[in-house]
Amino acid sequence: MNNSLSSAALEPADLINFDALLSGEELALRNNVRSFVNENIKPNIANWYEKAIFPLEIVPEMAKLGLLGMHLEGYGCAGRSAVEYGLAGAELEAGDSGLRTFVSVQGSLAMSAIYKHGSEEQKQEWLPQMAAGQAIGCFGLTEPTAGSDPSSMTTFARRDGDDWVLNGLKRWIGLANVAQVAVIWAQTDEGIRGFVVPTKTAGFKATPIEPKLSMRASIQCEIEMTDVRLPATAVLPNVVGLKGPFSCLNEARYGIIWGAMGAARDSFEVALKYSQERLQFDKPLAGYQMTQQKLVDMALEINKGFLLALHIGRQKDAGTLDLHQISVGKLNNCREAIAICREARTILGGNGITLDYSPLRHANNLESVRTYEGTDEVHTLILGNKLTGIPAFR
Repeated sequence: MNNSLSSAALEPADLINFDALLSGEELALRNNVRSFVNENIKPNIANWYEKAIFPLEIVPEMAKLGLLGMHLEGYGCAGRSAVEYGLAGAELEAGDSGLRTFVSVQGSLAMSAIYKHGSEEQKQEWLPQMAAGQAIGCFGLTEPTAGSDPSSMTTFARRDGDDWVLNGLKRWIGLANVAQVAVIWAQTDEGIRGFVVPTKTAGFKATPIEPKLSMRASIQCEIEMTDVRLPATAVLPNVVGLKGPFSCLNEARYGIIWGAMGAARDSFEVALKYSQERLQFDKPLAGYQMTQQKLVDMALEINKGFLLALHIGRQKDAGTLDLHQISVGKLNNCREAIAICREARTILGGNGITLDYSPLRHANNLESVRTYEGTDEVHTLILGNKLTGIPAFR
C-alpha cells in the first residue's frame, strides 16, 4: 500500500497529507496517545458520560505516557514540544473533552503556575508528584461573579503576622474535590497573588457542580474558603498581578486549539463511517450529493483547523508567537468544531442523539470549551483590539 493510501486509511478527513508536516517523533507520540484513547477511553466514555463519572483510575496511565505537565522541563515532566502537546490534546479530545481538560487543568494550569511562578521548594514538593499522577491539582481563578473579568475577583488574602488568611468563593474549578493541591488567586493589599493551598487545609471546601448537560465525564466545583490559614511559604513568590494567571491560561488556550479539532475529527469519522453503511432508498447515505457536501465542508474545516493549530504550535516552539494568535486559534477552532459536530449529527439522524455515537456528546462538551479559557466574545474583542487599536472591553 502506498503512503497516500495508508494515510487516507488512518486519517479519512485528511485531504492535504497533513502528516507530511510532522516529524517521526511527533507521529509516534500522536499514535501512542491515539492507541491509549482507542483502548481506554472510547470503549468506556458513553458510560462515564451518562453516569457523570471522571475515571480517576486512568490518571496513572496518563502519567506513564508522560501526558501530565508534558510541556514542562525537569521535575519528572516529559519536556515535550508545544506541537507534541497539541497533538496529544487532539487525540485526548477525540476521546472526550473532559479527559483532555483534565490534562490541561493538571499541566497547563496548576503545574504551569507552580513551574512559572513558584519557589524551588514549591516546585520540588509538588511537580514530581503531579507529573507522576500521585497528586492532582486545580486552578482557582473564576468566581461566581468574576468570569471574563478576573480583576473583579473578591477572594481576599490578608496578612496575619507571617501567615496569610484566605476567604472567598471560586466557581467552575476543575478537579477541586479530588485534588490534593489548589493554586488559588486572590486579591491582597499588594495586588493579585497566587497561593499554593493543600486542599486538606482547614476551611477549604470543594463541592461538585451538578447536574450538567456538558462535560459530564469531568468534574467542576465551587470552592468555598473560610479563614484558610497558610504559611508565608504558600504564596507564589515570582509574580504579582493578573499576568500570573494569564500566563497559565494562555497555555490552556493553546491546547484547546488542537483539542477542539480532535473532537471535530472524531465526529467527522463517525459520520463518514455511518454514511457509508446506512442505506436509504436502496443506497448508502454517502452516495447522495447533500451528504457528500456536508462531508466535504467538514473535512475542509478540519484540515484548515489543524493547519492553524500546527502553525501556532511551530511559532510557540520557536518563541515567535504573538499572544493574539492564540485567540485566533481558540476562537476559530472552537467555532468550527462545534459546527462540525452538529453537522455530523445530522448525518446520523435520530440515532445521533444517543450515546452510541459521539458527535452530539462532543457538541455538548464544546459548549463548555468555547466558554472556558475565554469566551468567544472575549477572544473576539482581543482580536478586535488587535485590528483597530481600540479596546472595547468596557
